[in-house]
Amino acid sequence: MLTGDKPKYFGLVLAIAFSTFLMSHQMSIFVGLLERTRSQIRDVQDARIWVMDPKTQYVDEVRALSEQTLYSVRGVSAVEWAVPLFKGIARAKAADGTFRNAILMGVDDASLTGLPQKFLAGDAGALRAPRTIAIDRVGFAYFFPGQAYSTGQELELGPLVMRVGAVVDASPPFVNLPVVYARYSEATQMVGRERRLMSFVLVKGREGVDEAEVCRQIREQTGLKALTSSDFGWDTIWYYIRNTGIPINFGITISIALLVGALVSGQTFSLFILENLRYFGALKAIGVTNIRIVLMILLQAVVVFLIGYSLGISWTALFFELTKENLDLRGFRLLPEIMLITGGLVFSVVTAATVLSVRRVVVVDPAVVFRG
Repeated sequence: MLTGDKPKYFGLVLAIAFSTFLMSHQMSIFVGLLERTRSQIRDVQDARIWVMDPKTQYVDEVRALSEQTLYSVRGVSAVEWAVPLFKGIARAKAADGTFRNAILMGVDDASLTGLPQKFLAGDAGALRAPRTIAIDRVGFAYFFPGQAYSTGQELELGPLVMRVGAVVDASPPFVNLPVVYARYSEATQMVGRERRLMSFVLVKGREGVDEAEVCRQIREQTGLKALTSSDFGWDTIWYYIRNTGIPINFGITISIALLVGALVSGQTFSLFILENLRYFGALKAIGVTNIRIVLMILLQAVVVFLIGYSLGISWTALFFELTKENLDLRGFRLLPEIMLITGGLVFSVVTAATVLSVRRVVVVDPAVVFRG
């Protein structure tokens, strides 16, 4: 019965496949965008606690701290060490006149805390030389197109001309701008002079002291906001969820995919059952129970679901595999959790549509086979 009517059979499979692809693709993009919002937080691997102004809501909302703040944090007994971090925007310009705003990160001069750990060219030690920066691969590809990752090129950042000493594999930011890393003392010279320039204080707690306890002591003794990297990252994600239209827009797209899957599969199953009522009546006439017939139809629905879901999720996986080298689509990938959630949603839709359609079979009179 299921494969006898080829147009309806393929229509069911393709409707479920399209619904699966659209849902899993949009969920993956949504999760990838949210991950991008905390990219600069995740790139800091050598310090697990961030200290900031008490009213800071997310990583891109910076109110500069005074230099005295750094010494106050260092004076907390649970703190092993604390270093400054600068985050801002600088205008970067190449020798050929190509320019673009760049995210500027100023890391501690002595320890270089805050620098990404993966290098595509050069190394961290290069930043100890005067007028030297590290740039992420998006920035390198933009300012020096067609060149292999290398060092020695020059970029103008504010009033300073800086030499590229390293190329780093930084996490993609929410706004796909180049990310430039410099020593704190030089980064603060690349932007307009202000009374306060320190964006955050990065802290490592003493051995054996819980990170939550370190944050609590910093808050109590300095009046500043102190969060672990994980908590600060989630604060940033929730800020974008609450204050932007991203969840609504993606939610609408995912809902439409669910609706399409439900309507098409439900309508097709209804037609399928309607056109095969005589055969279902014949089965009932020879003694097949309603439960057995319903299970037969549900089995058909499961077969269609497995084929359609497998096709749709494969399309999604193929899309991200083909675009993984695209610098603008970095960080977008199909997660196992998304595969499970999509599978559960699609299966629920198919099951619900089938159950609603099967009512005609339950009430059909076996005598229908002898009519007409």
